[in-house]
Amino acid sequence: MNLKLAGGVNRKLRRILLVSYEATMRILFSLPRFRSLNWLKAAFLRMTGARVGRRVIFYPGVWLEAGPLLAIGDDVDLALGVVVTAGGGVSIGDRTLVGYRTQILSSNHVVPPRGVRIFGAGHERKPVVIGRDVWIGANVVVLPGVEIGEGAVVAASSVVTRSVPAYAIVAGNPARVIRQRT
Repeated sequence: MNLKLAGGVNRKLRRILLVSYEATMRILFSLPRFRSLNWLKAAFLRMTGARVGRRVIFYPGVWLEAGPLLAIGDDVDLALGVVVTAGGGVSIGDRTLVGYRTQILSSNHVVPPRGVRIFGAGHERKPVVIGRDVWIGANVVVLPGVEIGEGAVVAASSVVTRSVPAYAIVAGNPARVIRQRT
């Protein structure tokens, strides 16, 4: 088999695997959050190389880019419509609550210089680390490279563009510390 043909076969196989993964994710993660179904969802993620703790709750509609760069601790609650892109690495600590429609993004498109096409400019990947006992409210966006410290609270609809200290309460766009937990 010549090299050109082999490359075409590999691309087709990769597309088939990607579409199969996406279809399985869509079906599996549309199911209710019963304990047995959450176990099945966690098992699927583990098959992709992700590290998933015990008693993780996956509400319907969660979308996870799984693989070895995704780590979810014990007793994590991922609410309806949560999106996690783990291309840059995502770690979510034990007993963390992630609110409805939150997006945790560890990769983003590169903005190329003027005159260079945006499409195909590539991606920038930076890890996102979320500590233990964190509460992330609904509709929050966490951007690549952010660390959220242990015990922090992120108010609903905040956009987290920089790291959050432990036990801080942050809010806004961009999220700013409004006070410390007492």
